[in-house]
Amino acid sequence: MKSLFLKIFLSFWVAQALFLVIALLVMLALRPQRNASWEALRSTALTEAIEAYEHGGAKEAHEYLENLQTKQHVRVYVFDDQGNEISGRSSTGWAERVAAGRPLPQRPGMLFPRPQILTESRASSDGQHLYTIALELPPGPRVFLGPPWHVPVPGLIIAVLSSGLVCYFLAWYMTKPVARLRAATQQLAAGDLTARAGDPNSKRRDEIAGLVRDFDSMAARLETLVKAQSRLLNDISHELRSPLARLNVALGLARQRSGPESAAMLERIELEAGRLNELIGRLLTLARLEDGEQSVASTPVLLDEVVLNVTEDAEFEAQARHCHVRSEIPAGIWGVRGDVSLLHSAIENVVRNAIRYTREGTTVEIRLEKTKSASTGEEAVVRVTDCGSGVPEEALQKLFQPFYRLDDARGRQTGGVGLGLAITERAVRFHGGRVLAVNRAEGGLMVEIHLPLMPESLTQVSSNQWPASSEVPLTTDH
Repeated sequence: MKSLFLKIFLSFWVAQALFLVIALLVMLALRPQRNASWEALRSTALTEAIEAYEHGGAKEAHEYLENLQTKQHVRVYVFDDQGNEISGRSSTGWAERVAAGRPLPQRPGMLFPRPQILTESRASSDGQHLYTIALELPPGPRVFLGPPWHVPVPGLIIAVLSSGLVCYFLAWYMTKPVARLRAATQQLAAGDLTARAGDPNSKRRDEIAGLVRDFDSMAARLETLVKAQSRLLNDISHELRSPLARLNVALGLARQRSGPESAAMLERIELEAGRLNELIGRLLTLARLEDGEQSVASTPVLLDEVVLNVTEDAEFEAQARHCHVRSEIPAGIWGVRGDVSLLHSAIENVVRNAIRYTREGTTVEIRLEKTKSASTGEEAVVRVTDCGSGVPEEALQKLFQPFYRLDDARGRQTGGVGLGLAITERAVRFHGGRVLAVNRAEGGLMVEIHLPLMPESLTQVSSNQWPASSEVPLTTDH
């Protein structure tokens, strides 16, 4: 059966049919039967009860009726023509109504009908008195709740168990591949391109199985495309290094053989060659991060020292634009796990980017703060703010894409190619953090780097036991 619609429809249909069939069978099995044996018992009981009463009075009639109830599991009462029970026992309301010739009240029932009452009247041997017997047939067993509630509990239990059993297996059958699909989707979103949702041993052919197979095909295609793109980027970057090295050698030879009139042209060639070399280095870094080849060391890093080193270097570079870089670092141990070089590069890229686009004479601020996250616990937040013109709102989510620039003119002015923030985003993500950018209300751009902090029990280490930060010459741009 390939259609999920038919599976759901037929499953609920089978559940309801199963309930009705079982309920009917139980009702037929437990329903008291009014047959000739009960008719004979009624006639015999009335005759013998009258004889016992006439010969031994109420006492002998009492013993006979009690013995009859014990052996036959019925409730039986015999009344005279005055409405008195001949054995002297206290009678129930239904028996008195039957003896008086009044009908019993109707009682609704879904599975079991109300107990059947047999009655018969007969005159005494001398013909002077009339006796009436009221005999209640066994009503059948009741589960949990019996009289006086008369709730059809067996039918309800059967309905719940049978339908619940069928629906449970139906739900399990339907949600098992959905759960695998959800887990694979989360892995794929986290960057694991090898995630698959299908079960190789499954023989399902319904819509959900088709969806799982389509997802696996999509994931395999994405993995192939992304790996091919990264491989191409890596191969091209490596292949460009050789002609670039030969270009630098030729440039050196040209300087030796040329005169002063060629100096300007050679300097321009050297500048462009340097930019190309820097671009190739960034491409290789990005390719390693995308492929997962860049291993992230799980060593403790003092984030405040990294921020301080970046601030000192950036303050020196900012003098060329008559700007300043200031950092605000609260006291305490800011321990994170990861690779110190990657973390240094990630923060430095953002700070250098802020220096490039802040207005001359302004200050780029770096703040280190702590916050709580529901997913990672306590986090360190590095906030870098500039006093530039900001970026359009629709471009905020694109800043961390490779080769994205707001406009070509801006890229030519700064020499940027749009790789720095992409490297920052991937480096931070590999450390279990995240990066986001927002425009400030007072103007300028604010970039936040969130990194999970180590537990306090592991950060109570002397500062001289932590590795020192190092510089990585990677820059970034909008």
